[in-house]
Amino acid sequence: MRVGILGAGNMADALGTQWAGAGHEVMVSGRDLAGSTARAAKMTAQAGARAVRAGSFAEVAGFGDVVVVAVREEGLRTTLQDAGAALRGKPLIDVTNAAGPDRYDPTRPLARLIGDITGGHVVKAFNLCHVDVWRMTPPVFDGRPLAVPLCGDDPAAMEAARTLTADLGCTPVNGGGLERAMLLEATAAFMIGLWFGGADAQAVLPPLASSGTHQPA
Repeated sequence: MRVGILGAGNMADALGTQWAGAGHEVMVSGRDLAGSTARAAKMTAQAGARAVRAGSFAEVAGFGDVVVVAVREEGLRTTLQDAGAALRGKPLIDVTNAAGPDRYDPTRPLARLIGDITGGHVVKAFNLCHVDVWRMTPPVFDGRPLAVPLCGDDPAAMEAARTLTADLGCTPVNGGGLERAMLLEATAAFMIGLWFGGADAQAVLPPLASSGTHQPA
């Protein structure tokens, strides 16, 4: 799969390196082409695989079979506008969060904003974990692979997100349609706030066996 990543920061580095190592073609982009090129070279060396490329936002948008949106909230609108019309109708994976856990606005969900600006098929994913989790190969805790909830409406976009999740060594979980992405964003804001306060946020929820009776998944 050709994976374009809008952004050349730590999330782009962590996820893109893993996907390149799994055999995907990856291209990253940032505001500074020289910085993006250096990041791509670092990712190539870490992945030990085919070369990760760097390009402009528009080049990345045209390159990817799926495009990952991995930029800070404050630069989101400008980045998507610079990426241009190539994002229309394309699977987009949104990994963004609010600038801080106390700054999330549930009346302005980021996933919906990305869809409105681009006309792409958005899947919200990978926003609940610190970047260092995505550097793990694979992310496994107490013998259980990390589960990654995915929220989206388009079947093809969801399938691409499931493939990329599995290639990280994680378990994809259907989180419902795109309208539920705002719940995933709010969950991130809440849990990150707990972690910032020093709480073990994972301990907030009981394991499945202790969470009542449920229909089989």
